[in-house]
Amino acid sequence: MYSRLIQAPANKSFFLFGPRGTGKTTWVKSNFKNAIYLDLLEAEIYNDFLANPQRLENFIQKNFSDWIIIDEVQRVPELLNEVHRLIEKYGYKFILTGSSARKLRRKGPNLLAGRALTYSFYPLTALELGDDFDINHSLKYGGLPNACTDEDPKKYLESYVKTYLEEEIQQEGLTRNLGAFSRFLEAASFSQASVLNISRVAEDCSIERKVVENYFTILEDLLIGCRVPVFNRRAKRRLMVHPKFYFFDTGVYRTLRPMGPLDMPEEAEGHAVETLLFQELRAINDYFNLGYKIYYWRTSSNMEVDFVLYGQKGIRIFEIKRTRRINSTMLKGLKAFLKDYPSAKACFIYGGNRQLREGDIDIIPISHFFKKLPAIIGG
Repeated sequence: MYSRLIQAPANKSFFLFGPRGTGKTTWVKSNFKNAIYLDLLEAEIYNDFLANPQRLENFIQKNFSDWIIIDEVQRVPELLNEVHRLIEKYGYKFILTGSSARKLRRKGPNLLAGRALTYSFYPLTALELGDDFDINHSLKYGGLPNACTDEDPKKYLESYVKTYLEEEIQQEGLTRNLGAFSRFLEAASFSQASVLNISRVAEDCSIERKVVENYFTILEDLLIGCRVPVFNRRAKRRLMVHPKFYFFDTGVYRTLRPMGPLDMPEEAEGHAVETLLFQELRAINDYFNLGYKIYYWRTSSNMEVDFVLYGQKGIRIFEIKRTRRINSTMLKGLKAFLKDYPSAKACFIYGGNRQLREGDIDIIPISHFFKKLPAIIGG
């Protein structure tokens, strides 16, 4: 098992949210070996708590002082009321994992009203993979732990996507039309790393626009999709107004994205490398508690920066290309942003081998960049 970067609090209950398959259960079991472990994917336990959440106290022996883990807590949101009561009455420490916050937000007491911290869990990062990090493998199969270790990662990812359709969507009753949602997922894959046009996606999959908007919200609630807003602080130019869309993992994106004879492999590859950068930025930002918010930047004249990190540590901007050769056109977006925001620190990531600098722009090889990312954005 790979060592993960996330650091849990010592004595305070916390939520741990992350998509299925990112390794939440493995991590909590290996790091909290003396904990009481309750898995809501087990039918007997699920049915017990669904019928009467107050039965939770019966699973905890008197004067218990270690952790209590409730896995996939979103399946019985009413448990949060009981967790709240037990924290107040006995001072118990809970770890509450979940692959969706949808039901918890609707039925839970505001995620325990501040009595529990919230952490996020992501696919494996380059830093966590260490010497096993292979840029080609990551771009094709992503960072889900099983996709990194399975003998047939392609087959695993195909099964993963099918499992999400059957378990998360169908069993949770998020949509009655599984076929329509399946068509939507394929259509949404063409929006990866692109400015989101919901009307176009609706047209592509022959589904009403309002339904497609709801489907995108479902993807966000299940933590498998994310919309990135445009950076418009003190804007000096006319900017795009719509967000960009990303599936959370390159392997999931590549599995959903069909490739036909008219599709250009370099387009899918370009979106994959941008997705990989997004994965890494999100994970490192959260694991190291850096406090950035992530944006993109694009003007109405199509000057673009892939990602803008904005926070108390300043502004960091990133553009990534797989190419080994750099030309001036590739740096235009970064230079335009720096003209408007001179205090920003700019980084261009590319497929070459030399670390270079052009003006105020650091040019860093992909092979070095990801493992140095905490220092790059944390300094």
